Amino acid sequence: MRDIGCKARREILYGIIKPNNGIQFSEALPGDPKSIFYLADQAGLEGIVSKRADSPYRSGPTLNWLKTKSFIIDEFELLRVERESGKAAFALLAEPGTRKYVGSAFVSVNREMRERLWKRVQEHAGPPPKDMPKRPATQWVKPGNQSPREALARRRRP
Repeated sequence: MRDIGCKARREILYGIIKPNNGIQFSEALPGDPKSIFYLADQAGLEGIVSKRADSPYRSGPTLNWLKTKSFIIDEFELLRVERESGKAAFALLAEPGTRKYVGSAFVSVNREMRERLWKRVQEHAGPPPKDMPKRPATQWVKPGNQSPREALARRRRP
């Protein structure tokens, strides 16, 4: 089925996948992509995946499938930062003052800003919450007003 176009493949799979069997079959939403993305964003979804109707299935990145994510620009409290050599830093974010998890974000800023953020995180380092696995590349931030906040942070919708 890999060489069959997306639309025909969906029709075949729809006939094979039975309801309530643990596999969720997503519905196609034909129409104006901007309108569909707007509705997905308003519904609080992470984003949308757009596929060419005639595209065959291929593993890995392709120009026939496009993932478009929603994000919010706001001020959040940092819960933790993961930083591994050769990878983008990754932050877990919370509502300021409540530490209620709201999402995560890749830290995609220049080297100077990334180092400044890492220094601030280390200054306010704290232990991980109970029952959280310890990871060597993860730095947790202590709760409280002294915790660093970063404005204009991006986060994926939960």
